Amino acid sequence: QLQASGGGLVHAGGSLRLPCAASGRPLSSYNMGWFRQAPGKEREFVAALSRSGGTTSYADSVKGRFTISRHNAKNTVYLQMNNLKPEDRAVYYCAADIDGDALYMWSFNYDSWGQGTQVTVSS
Repeated sequence: QLQASGGGLVHAGGSLRLPCAASGRPLSSYNMGWFRQAPGKEREFVAALSRSGGTTSYADSVKGRFTISRHNAKNTVYLQMNNLKPEDRAVYYCAADIDGDALYMWSFNYDSWGQGTQVTVSS
């Protein structure tokens, strides 16, 4: 079971870190992803991390500003978001790809989802 948290209201240029904590199997068993959904828009890929921890993938819109990472002892995956922009406003979701052999950016590849956490960026 995944649980995302850490959302909130920040000014443009600010930072937030979103944890995604898991119970049960270690997150190092899965490829992990972060997605977001803005009002009136489809859910979109943000970032992904391989189960080995050695490979990451980012959407072009967040590259250089967001970082996905994992803390094995805490069994938590993080999304560090810096230099936030108003267009980053969305509900953010973490997800696990149980048996994927690559990092995917399509939500249908992911098997388990946490509840979302709201991120709002004021201009």
